[in-house]
Amino acid sequence: MPIPGNLLTTAMAVMPHTDVDQALNAALSLDVPFWPQLPNYNYYEDMYVQAAEHFPGIILDMENKTVRFSLDKFIEEFEETMAHFEDPEYFDVSPAYSVVYHQFLDLDLSDRPAIRGQLEGPVSFGFNILDQDDRPILFDDTVRPFMFEFMAKRINVQLNRLKKKNPNAFMFIDEPGLQFIFSAMSGYGEQKARVDLDEFFSMIDAPRGIHLCGNPDWDFLLGLDMDILSFDVYSNAEIFAASAPSIKKFLNKGGILVWGIIPTGFETFEKENLDFLSFKLNNIWKALGKKGIDIDQIVRRSMLSPATCCLVNADKEKTVEKAFQMTRDLSRILRENYNLS
Repeated sequence: MPIPGNLLTTAMAVMPHTDVDQALNAALSLDVPFWPQLPNYNYYEDMYVQAAEHFPGIILDMENKTVRFSLDKFIEEFEETMAHFEDPEYFDVSPAYSVVYHQFLDLDLSDRPAIRGQLEGPVSFGFNILDQDDRPILFDDTVRPFMFEFMAKRINVQLNRLKKKNPNAFMFIDEPGLQFIFSAMSGYGEQKARVDLDEFFSMIDAPRGIHLCGNPDWDFLLGLDMDILSFDVYSNAEIFAASAPSIKKFLNKGGILVWGIIPTGFETFEKENLDFLSFKLNNIWKALGKKGIDIDQIVRRSMLSPATCCLVNADKEKTVEKAFQMTRDLSRILRENYNLS
């Protein structure tokens, strides 16, 4: 099984660190490490900037820290992009856009149960990047299909490179924007998103899945053709548990759930403790058990992580690193309780 379960630990990639080595050490402290994204270290390390590399039409302003799009520039650069379409290096994250990624690739990662990469997903990218008319490029019927294909290509290239470091590598597609498609005000509805995402996942190599910290339609999300879902259960426990039939189908087809249970915000973290978080997670699993999902199956097909990314703590990286430690401690306690080797 390429993606491990058994309550092993991982985390989302966006971290507040400004020291690359310190961030990498924190990521390596978890069972399934990843390459951190460090926007406080360098704007090139921002997840939207990294996804935008070589995308035609992008206007990157490093001084003001903005990413914009120009349709005229897109038309001008499109032919050059297509000329590189079979060049894997062109679609990978370059050293200029992430020194962290390339330091991660220099490590010996062969002894890990798995490793993970990530890229910003097309829905979130399309919502966030505005064109010359301040309109999200997701609404452009000319740009949107290419954007989905372009991002699929980038994900596949990164996954292939990570698999050379560890055959059990997998990818997170970071999609915070998915929670917005279910609003009547989004302008990009659920039906259109389903068609686009089904086509998108058909272009992406396995194993792959979605990470988001928001609260989308969980039945919609669990029905996508993916292998792993990483989510914030700390904030969304009750509403997520209400999707028990979809959760059961996802687990039965071999899916892995990453339960984000440890808060990373300073004030919230300071109020919590291991006993309560263990109790909370066990209660969620018991509630799902009463709805016909075998708890042993849940724990075998689950990982643990912090609940969210956090860049705004006054103590910078300290609380986040404490959350990583608490994630490891909770994993140890629960693995002992459930007799997992």
